[in-house]
Amino acid sequence: MYWLIEAKGGAVGVGTLRKGWAQLEAGSKVLGSYAHRTVLVGASVRPGDDLFLTIDHDLHPGLPPLPPAGSDPDDEAGPGNLEDRLGDSDDALIRAARAQMLAYLALRSAPSSHLRTVPVPADRASPHRRSGLTTPLEDDTLTLALRADARGVAPHVEQHTLRAGIRSMGLDDFLTCRIPGTEVHLGMSRKLFAACERLHEEDLAIARRTPGLRAEDQLADDSGLSEEAQEEQRLIRRRIFREQQEEARPRLRPLLREAYERGATSDWSDLLRRPEEPKLDLQGDEGLLEAATPETYLAVNRYDVPPIHA
Repeated sequence: MYWLIEAKGGAVGVGTLRKGWAQLEAGSKVLGSYAHRTVLVGASVRPGDDLFLTIDHDLHPGLPPLPPAGSDPDDEAGPGNLEDRLGDSDDALIRAARAQMLAYLALRSAPSSHLRTVPVPADRASPHRRSGLTTPLEDDTLTLALRADARGVAPHVEQHTLRAGIRSMGLDDFLTCRIPGTEVHLGMSRKLFAACERLHEEDLAIARRTPGLRAEDQLADDSGLSEEAQEEQRLIRRRIFREQQEEARPRLRPLLREAYERGATSDWSDLLRRPEEPKLDLQGDEGLLEAATPETYLAVNRYDVPPIHA
């Protein structure tokens, strides 16, 4: 049984507790397919040194796994196929870039020593991929064969030549990084990385020209407001931001498409704006369970994965 616990302290009121439940509900969606219990604890010292304590909890028996972020369950092509449409749908590209924005920011801000690239099959539409969005790699015969071919020629060529050569073998290299404090490795393709970069630039431009949207502006604007009033301000700002994003969509379509296509021929050093290319890792890690979508990569330590119960 897994437990999700959120504790609130200080001037705890109804608004604070509601925020705590919202955080727990978000975490519960991540654990959706596993049975788990959520616990909310609120503690506050009232005038006269009275201690106020509240504990609430809920049991979640486990649900079917959620569709991948950005997918549309009602789409005629089926759930989990968003990235399969990036080549011919500008709106799908925008949605995919927005869904992967946190992964992009994690890769973008990681120290160079923490970054590496891993080889994955370059043909995203290859029939070898299983139905759905995610393909496990550690037992995929095509991936294993292509990586073995690349390791065979690696000792005889320089790193830059090897990186270009694996493309002729049918491989591409995805940028990856282990998230600090976890055994989770996230990554993505050049094309999606370039699209995320362009979208992030546009989102920053919206924040700069809209008063109160940037975090540094909010600290000054919210001073003196109650917690409920601050939450209302945050909701208003998020609504304004989403409206601005939707208004920018027609202009974004060609911009992200150009960035996406340009990323295919860009070096990682250019995309990262750093002098050196990340290390190309052909040896891999036997302790990792790897999976890839057409444009993203995920790996976890096989010993950290919960056992499957019948």
